[in-house]
Amino acid sequence: MPRTHPGEIWTVDLGLAGKVRPCVVLSDYPADDELALLVVIPHTTALRANRWEFQVPKAFLATGAFHLQQIQAVPITRLERKLGLLSNVELQDLKNALVQQLRLLPGM
Repeated sequence: MPRTHPGEIWTVDLGLAGKVRPCVVLSDYPADDELALLVVIPHTTALRANRWEFQVPKAFLATGAFHLQQIQAVPITRLERKLGLLSNVELQDLKNALVQQLRLLPGM
């Protein structure tokens, strides 16, 4: 399995209900003494125009958004192939959106 990096977009088998879909990788590749899991956010084309959708246009993705409510850990064996990556600015914007939506800063 190739090593992944935060901001990369991979097709991931999310199981029967989740299907195979693009996901952006958020976490670092696990160390040998850690669980073989990556934290990802799936991409969806079923848009609802709500605050949990993070849209970033990419030529290799269908029109849609990364759905911030669906953040999840998946085994690294579920990753199928790398599609591309977010720019540093796009990845930082996604992280900022997560901090905002999940109220991760003190006083939020």
